[in-house]
Amino acid sequence: MRVYDLRKRVLVTGGAGFIGSHLCERLLAEGNDVLCVDNFFTGTKDNIAHLIGNPHFEMMRHDVTFPLYVEVDEIYNLACPAAPIHYQFDPVQTTKTSVHGAINMLGLAKRVKAKILQASTSEVYGDPKVHPQTEDYWGNVNPIGLRSCYDEGKRCAETLFFDYYRQHKLRIKVARIFNTYGPRMHPNDGRVVSNFIVQALKGEPITIFGKGSQTRSFCYVDDLADALVRLMATDDGFTGPVNLGNPGEFTILELAQEVLKLTGSKSQLAFEPLPADDPLQRKPDISLAARALSWEPAIPLAEGLNKTISYFRDRSAV
Repeated sequence: MRVYDLRKRVLVTGGAGFIGSHLCERLLAEGNDVLCVDNFFTGTKDNIAHLIGNPHFEMMRHDVTFPLYVEVDEIYNLACPAAPIHYQFDPVQTTKTSVHGAINMLGLAKRVKAKILQASTSEVYGDPKVHPQTEDYWGNVNPIGLRSCYDEGKRCAETLFFDYYRQHKLRIKVARIFNTYGPRMHPNDGRVVSNFIVQALKGEPITIFGKGSQTRSFCYVDDLADALVRLMATDDGFTGPVNLGNPGEFTILELAQEVLKLTGSKSQLAFEPLPADDPLQRKPDISLAARALSWEPAIPLAEGLNKTISYFRDRSAV
């Protein structure tokens, strides 16, 4: 950090996305200068419109698969489509975003001696054989399936981060993010929380894949942003990877029933075949996050769903 200015310069790639926009808000609230970089493939200007005009916020349209030359103190690398409907649209570009994006951001961090955090994913565990998932589990990932562009791209990005750490002594942090939900989710991203809420509010059938017995753990976005900031603030000896998510485990059928109750919707349940390589269980062990970050999620599912439902109700599209 510059000795003549206590305000940190923080770069957030994917900053106009769902999680990125909430992180930008949090970083601004803590008194940082924030540079939001996004190519707007899945992120939108609407997500950050309320930040435009803040003298400490700057927006740059840029694709991280190309090098970026800026002066910053910290980098949060969140750039990559995260919903299957989006990352499978152009799977080659998805892999490039994870791998070339990581290389370019690591190169930038090396040049300016910045601390850098990688937003990895629970998808590195694939369809897990260990439950709940701990950070020392190597995963069960299909390397040639429809989800592989995302899963293996994120796994390779983790490899690059740790090789830069060992070879170039970079100050790295790796977060494995589990299912996150909240306001500013894309209404058509195909993810289960946004899908269920939008369908319920429109009175459409609630689409459940399989029998709905597969489980997920849902973390509200404000809790996740708090965890990311805490992770970045840890001393240089702590790199992660660290699981960030809510360990409360729900079946997809339970989630659908909760959404129906909270929305008051009369939508019926519609069961469809389970997609290929869709994990049957997903629950984080967050013991490491609790110890190293003094963090655990604070917002229960019903409260977070109510806030998310209010957001979608206010959208003219719904």
